[in-house]
Amino acid sequence: MAFEITDEFLENLIGLIYKNDDTAIKVLFEEVHFADIAEVLDEVNFDEAIYIIKLLDSEKTSEILTELDEDTREKILENLSAKEIADEVGEMDSDDAADIIGELSEERQERVIDALEDDELAADIKELLSYEDNTAGALMAKELVKVYETWTVAGCMRRIRGQAKEVTRVHSIYVVDKQDKLVGRLSLKDLIIAKAEQKIAEISKTKVDAVNVNENDEEVAKIMAKYDLEAIPVVDDNNVLLGRITIDDIVDVLKEEADKDYQMAAGLTQDVDSDDSIFELTKARLPWLFLGLVGGVGAFIIMEGFHDIFSKYGTLFFFTPLIAAMAGNVGVQSSAIIVQGLANDDVKGSIYGRLLKEMLLAALNGVILALFLFIFVWIYKGEVNLSLAISVSLVVVIIIAGLIGTFVPLFLHKRGIDPAIATGPFITTSNDIFGILIYFMIAKMILGI
Repeated sequence: MAFEITDEFLENLIGLIYKNDDTAIKVLFEEVHFADIAEVLDEVNFDEAIYIIKLLDSEKTSEILTELDEDTREKILENLSAKEIADEVGEMDSDDAADIIGELSEERQERVIDALEDDELAADIKELLSYEDNTAGALMAKELVKVYETWTVAGCMRRIRGQAKEVTRVHSIYVVDKQDKLVGRLSLKDLIIAKAEQKIAEISKTKVDAVNVNENDEEVAKIMAKYDLEAIPVVDDNNVLLGRITIDDIVDVLKEEADKDYQMAAGLTQDVDSDDSIFELTKARLPWLFLGLVGGVGAFIIMEGFHDIFSKYGTLFFFTPLIAAMAGNVGVQSSAIIVQGLANDDVKGSIYGRLLKEMLLAALNGVILALFLFIFVWIYKGEVNLSLAISVSLVVVIIIAGLIGTFVPLFLHKRGIDPAIATGPFITTSNDIFGILIYFMIAKMILGI
């Protein structure tokens, strides 16, 4: 049964904290998963969270820290000494340790690394911190099982036992030459069934997928997803094996990217959450809201320019929200599909081919919708020309909106700009303006005003 944080559990826990009943608290968390404890720490106040972190052993709290909300973790780390942080990261894999230490100021980073008892881990963390953010180097862990192609199976089995102790999961055994260059991989099954006197080079597979240390983390995610890999080795420009990236790290990358794209599509210009300050939330929201304001003013100016139509055909005014809404919806649909395809690397072929396909699709949808709208206006108002003007405008507006929704993200992607920015307020506002302009121009032409 999944662990559930109830009011009774929290009341009991807080009562034990105020009684300083450390033994009972340890018993309470004895069988609780570290991810669930992290959720508990997010529910209690800051002082209570610090009390629990300092009470539990480092082996458990090191896992808890990696699961905590970033803001909560930052506050907790501020209240731990360099030695206490070193004790925590000393129990982590090198990639998690580097992530935690990387959140500290440069001065505290140095003090924590100096306080580490494991010199090898300290060196690994320094190396990982030296890589640029959002690269394979910054994402990888140094812990892996590596064997030399010249070893025998018997000798290999003896040596990897020591290496495997430092690795949480052994997905693959990597084979290197004397210069530590990656030359192949070895499965545990192949190693177990091989004869003791065989050389590793005889039983290893020479085809091995790897990524360069400077590769973008999103590209790494695409490669691992495409080939269904649980782990992938990381090499430098000389093909020297440096580390490995596991699927749990890639899941985090995909989640962060999805969160970022979702916020950008909603019109948020930076990474924020509901607990951020009003100032930070305002900074993130205001730019796109201002764009919407400009778009609204633009729509007003356009509509004012066609006031002569309103004086004769006032019904056109009441269909303006429908035209604007359809333009915005079609644009967002088109851009969302393209952005998703770009993210999954599914968008192939030329831009012109995509635009032609979207134009045909939009035309088909537009004609179907316009037919229903024509019948409705004709029955309701009894004017064929008015019905025709509104319906034809709808078809053209939908086609234009589909083309804009397709072209803009493709154009941004070609220019190296995140295409997710094209969805949401940007597409909606631009299509509202174009939609209203096209609507009144076509109406004026058909109605002969």
